[in-house]
Amino acid sequence: MDTILQLYRPEGHPAKYKAVAEAIRQAIAEQLLVAGSQLPPVRDLAWDLKITPGTVARAYTTLTDEGILTAVVGRGTFVALPEAQQPGVLDHRCEWPAQQDDSAMVNLFSPTLPDVGQVALIQDGLTRLSSRRSLDLLSYPTRDTFEPARQAVMRWLAGTPLGPLDPDDIVLSHGGQNGVTLVMQAVLRGRRPVVVVEELCYPGFRRAAELMRAEVVTVPMDGQGIIPEALEAVVSRHNAQLLCTSPEIQNPTGIITPLSRRKQIAEIAQRFGMQILEDDCYRIAQSHHLCYRALLPRHSWYVASISKALTPALRVGFVVAPHEKRADLRRVAEHGFFGLALPLAHLTADLLMREETYEIVARVNDTLAQLVRRSVNILGGFDIAWREDVPFLWLNLPQGWRAGAFCQAAEAQGVQVRSAEDFTLRDARAPHAVRIAVNAQASVERFEAAIHCLRRLLDNPPEQIAV
Repeated sequence: MDTILQLYRPEGHPAKYKAVAEAIRQAIAEQLLVAGSQLPPVRDLAWDLKITPGTVARAYTTLTDEGILTAVVGRGTFVALPEAQQPGVLDHRCEWPAQQDDSAMVNLFSPTLPDVGQVALIQDGLTRLSSRRSLDLLSYPTRDTFEPARQAVMRWLAGTPLGPLDPDDIVLSHGGQNGVTLVMQAVLRGRRPVVVVEELCYPGFRRAAELMRAEVVTVPMDGQGIIPEALEAVVSRHNAQLLCTSPEIQNPTGIITPLSRRKQIAEIAQRFGMQILEDDCYRIAQSHHLCYRALLPRHSWYVASISKALTPALRVGFVVAPHEKRADLRRVAEHGFFGLALPLAHLTADLLMREETYEIVARVNDTLAQLVRRSVNILGGFDIAWREDVPFLWLNLPQGWRAGAFCQAAEAQGVQVRSAEDFTLRDARAPHAVRIAVNAQASVERFEAAIHCLRRLLDNPPEQIAV
């Protein structure tokens, strides 16, 4: 660490992270740091340099991208070894090194975020939190104690077209799934309420509805999302109380519902008195169109979280209620769990009000986009739906493959992907398709090797499977 301190010269650099990176480059060039040397933890170096952990993390990320450093999950950051000395990576023939065990499995089942500074930022936030002297830690939370966190969520949601928004419209939840359940608890009435979902949809909708003893009915989709005429028929037939939908980034297909289609759906919901739950948890970039809460403010609920953009570990989500129904939402949360634990609420307020957080989110998005592009370069000859701002691809399988068989074959080669069957009701017919999520915690080489494994399977469907 002393070596970097001596070489660190912030003057003359437009950004401090560039000065940190230059100091490390110089130390390596002068062999003061040799190949394989471990760099100091982000927080320790930041403390000694009197800069933020996010600045140091950005310098490490820059040098890692250049191949000068290498990051090992759970161990730290090291000066990269020469290529000849680097441990072997998976080749494109799907042959995994013999010494690797189950940990060699590449998980493309759910998106996995890279660490581009958020771990250090969270650790720093926890340190700052531990220094607080507050009697809050001896009291039950009240509505007022969550005000700083709600204000921070307002900043997080800045630019999201939700219509008029007040901090009191927001309730913090334990992740997006808990937010979905809270909305259903606030909305659904009767012994057997009906919830409408897209024919391919996030499985958490179904699970939350089952907890509420609700009946789940699907509505057909096309390339623009829910088909309005089909929705009207379903709502009319079943007297549905709630529509659960993801118009920005539809999970699992990645469809973005255009504004004209959203207006048609909002009109149907208003005419039948149905509420809309908009799940926006997968969006990691700017909104494409108005949210349902802006189109239908008295009937629409909005759920999001920090899980897909920052970290899923904290389990922090938030629900935005219609202004007239915010008391119902607060009551559900207060009666159910009294609200988030206060230390978690304080940490959320700290994170979402810090400028470094939004710089980190931008770097997360850039990293995910790069991996999506790499995947498309390998799988581009097949029927895939993708966007750079969506951390997964939707692959319609070629003739000769069924989804279940393809997932089993991929797992046998050390790659886990998710079948379309996971996104349908249990008794529904699923298309022959799979969702391939981005894993940004695997090395680029291992990630690309996993995608090449899938490509090899796609090129060689088993003859015994008939379509």
